[in-house]
Amino acid sequence: MPDRSSPTVRRRRLGRELRRLREQAELTGDQVAARLGWSAAKLSRIETARTVPRRSDVEALLMIYMVDSEQRHELLALHRDASRKGWWEKYRDTLPEEYTTFLGLEAEATVARHWEPQIVPGLFQTEAYVHALMESSQRSTLQAPGDLRDRIQVRMARQEAILSAERPQTLSVVVEESVLLRRFGDSAVMREQLQRLIEVSELPNVDLRVLPLDADHCINTGAFIHLTLPEYHDVVYLEALLGGRLLEDEQIVYRYEVAFDYLKGRALDADASRKLIAKTIGRWK
Repeated sequence: MPDRSSPTVRRRRLGRELRRLREQAELTGDQVAARLGWSAAKLSRIETARTVPRRSDVEALLMIYMVDSEQRHELLALHRDASRKGWWEKYRDTLPEEYTTFLGLEAEATVARHWEPQIVPGLFQTEAYVHALMESSQRSTLQAPGDLRDRIQVRMARQEAILSAERPQTLSVVVEESVLLRRFGDSAVMREQLQRLIEVSELPNVDLRVLPLDADHCINTGAFIHLTLPEYHDVVYLEALLGGRLLEDEQIVYRYEVAFDYLKGRALDADASRKLIAKTIGRWK
């Protein structure tokens, strides 16, 4: 089973703290880089968590910033945790950078809010549905067969990591009714997939709701996932055809949370949603 613990947030916290210490010391990135014989780009990559520094690099920075022994111990412990590998990192070469970052953040989220107007959310897809969906995507975007295999493996590993976690996150999910009616694979694939939705909707940490096609709502947006993370700010991931985009601006992220609550408020409740899903299974004969 993949390890749900994630170094991604700790890498970002380390980078953010190192930048804070530099600014507190009233030093520019160029000045610090010159003292250490680094390029300014190397320091920037460390502070923005685009690379994991060596322990010796962190120690050199802490010496320049004149950090006391207690804080030094805390930051080196944070560096140790940040240096660990997440289960998804072996796929880094075939996945968009924003998506691998999202996987790392999702692994530590305590609450995830999913809005999906087109397809079954990735965490709830059956393997047959994943194959049909990604084969369709491969034909339309000319992805390489190797990329397709890796993406399917990542999808299934992600499900196992999140849904089978010892302390599962709270999942609040709203799907548009059209998701239940849009074919991927044959009718047997769709029946199995809708039955899977009913099963996951009964998990104690999952609140799955369906927004009827005739519901009164006026939010025209694509799929997004809003994550609440401990000891870090909330983020939103916008899903797209060839990757996605992370949003971290506090005001923008909050507006997505409000939008989700609006959609959830106009969706059927959990019991009525299960009944609609069960009724729709009968249409896939």
